[in-house]
Amino acid sequence: MKITLPKSSRLTSKEFTLGVATASFQIEGGAEHRLPCIWDTFCRTENAIADKSNGETACDHYHLWQKDIEMISSLGVDAYRLSIAWGRVMNQDGSPNQEGIDFYIKILDALQAKKIKAFVTLYHWDLPQYLEDDGGWLNRATAFKFKEYAELVIHAFGNRVYSYATLNEPFCSAYLGYEIGIHAPGITGKEYGKKAAHHLLLAHGLAMESLARLSPNTLNGIVLNFTPCYSNTNNEADIAAAKYADDYFNQWYIQPIIDAQYPDILTTLPTTEQPNIHAGDLQIIAHPIDFIGVNYYTRAVYQADNKEIFTQISLDDVPLTDMGWEIYPQGFTDLLVDLNNRYDLPPIYITENGAAMPDTLINNTINDEDRVNYYHSHLNAVHQAIEQNVDIKGYFAWSLMDNFEWAEGYLKRFGIVYVDYQTQKRTIKASGYAYRDFIQQRQ
Repeated sequence: MKITLPKSSRLTSKEFTLGVATASFQIEGGAEHRLPCIWDTFCRTENAIADKSNGETACDHYHLWQKDIEMISSLGVDAYRLSIAWGRVMNQDGSPNQEGIDFYIKILDALQAKKIKAFVTLYHWDLPQYLEDDGGWLNRATAFKFKEYAELVIHAFGNRVYSYATLNEPFCSAYLGYEIGIHAPGITGKEYGKKAAHHLLLAHGLAMESLARLSPNTLNGIVLNFTPCYSNTNNEADIAAAKYADDYFNQWYIQPIIDAQYPDILTTLPTTEQPNIHAGDLQIIAHPIDFIGVNYYTRAVYQADNKEIFTQISLDDVPLTDMGWEIYPQGFTDLLVDLNNRYDLPPIYITENGAAMPDTLINNTINDEDRVNYYHSHLNAVHQAIEQNVDIKGYFAWSLMDNFEWAEGYLKRFGIVYVDYQTQKRTIKASGYAYRDFIQQRQ
């Protein structure tokens, strides 16, 4: 089982960054050493998490981080993308929590010693609960609290970081968390989603100002997820429905960052669903970025709906991951080329791409050929985008190891490393070895 690309591909050059990624709440555990966050609260909500689990221990990375960094190093990666738990490094009064800061500094120093670039995400969904108690991302003040948190981290970490991303997937925080309520904090209502989204994007812009001023030598940007929208048929109604869905789910988060404006569908939303945009907000949001992170997993297909404008449909006889997501690598190329044609983009990093598969541990081995095939096809899709003049600088496999998969709990495994949650034993899967071999064969 191998991952192969054309020898002429930029991905086979050592100048192209290849890494692995994780997120704080999904792997760390060590909950007693940080403030409670919205996911701690959400995990205690009845029927919120499929297996009724939580992130209090997760992969126990809080205690096993040294072994985990050795494992990361053994894969030969150039970079490691990790996120910081806001409530681990900052106390409620805004003062630094030195114990939490030291935890991350030890990790960053260990990465630096192994010449692994640290790509740090400041916010990967674990908002401190005390801020949610004051309105969370529906409260404009949270954006300014985020700026204070970002500045604390920048000062604390010094020159240990290669790249900062302000937010990971603000769509998920806003839409899943504040509109349909299937993620923390579990708020439901169309009147909330775009308001939360605007405050998240404002937080990004405010933090970018701080990063540009206080950390000008790091690569600073944001990570957005995209699920490209396809029409079910070629009729005008379905095409229009897919375009509306694309604006609602995808362009809403990138257009204000690049072009300082929301998509035109803003004016079609009921007044109650429109964000509260203050004078100057869009200029803050559109602060120049050094890179944009793109996360891709699958596509979505839509048809017209007289009541809801668009409806997503399921296709028959298509390959699916264990999440029930269609495996569609062409969508990855289409997305990257479309974004490049549509916007004047900075360099792109693929900050997440991967698949949950129904892994089985047999004789301490996981032969996840389906995941190897997924990586092979999707890395080749990235190659195809580069061939069409998209400026892509790196790729991060999601995820380094199996972990707490949000509302699915521990039922879905995305890792290239298998985790036995009872013993915390890590076992590198066939996909992990294939990724290592692919990295090692670069010229």
